[in-house]
Amino acid sequence: MKNEVVQNYEDGPRAGTFLIAKGFNREHNTITRLIEKYQEDFENFSVLKTRKIMTKGRPIIEYWLSESQTMLLGTYLRNNIEARAFKIKLIQEFENLKKQNKALKKHQEAPVYSIARAAGKLVRKDTTDIMKEFIKYAKEQGSTNADWYYNNITVMMNGLLFIAEGKYKNLRTVMSIKQLMTTSSAEQIIDRGLRNGMDDRMFYKDIFQDVKKRVILFAELHGQSEIIQKQLDLFEK
Repeated sequence: MKNEVVQNYEDGPRAGTFLIAKGFNREHNTITRLIEKYQEDFENFSVLKTRKIMTKGRPIIEYWLSESQTMLLGTYLRNNIEARAFKIKLIQEFENLKKQNKALKKHQEAPVYSIARAAGKLVRKDTTDIMKEFIKYAKEQGSTNADWYYNNITVMMNGLLFIAEGKYKNLRTVMSIKQLMTTSSAEQIIDRGLRNGMDDRMFYKDIFQDVKKRVILFAELHGQSEIIQKQLDLFEK
């Protein structure tokens, strides 16, 4: 079963109040007001985490609740057929994601994973060093927002190569060995593009566009893979 409401958010499985409200067929502000009214109750379990999201062109703040906080919220809402079915769905999704996380931890403890992760960190260090050179190079050519390129290239690479389920401080911590190797290959392509462009004294914006084209071509040839569902299905076998 694929999770829709419950996702890994920073420290583990959590559920966002925007989708919780939708599941209970309630207005989002009704749910958030309830949480704020009984804030001390919810914080008995853990700190209330929030995230800004965009809906219909405007930002709203939603809470990301732990399993215990989500179950507590459920007790404060009246039962009907729809609410009971959604509460069951939430419990199933939390159990499903905890099972996946357990399988992922087992996978990460394997010696071959540690080797792949260590090798990937070496490649990442090289990419980071070259990106620093490129940022300095761009600033020397007049760029006023060169620091933006470091994050943008990484986000672009991950977006083209992977379909991520959940939110992670470091996406690499939930990648399979194959995905780690794919990432390293993409980073070497980025390294080569940046180095060639700087050696040829290209304009920094043209270098970025060239690197972008290279990563897009690599992604088209390689294809996208899902994080974390598909590899965990394999780990559990």
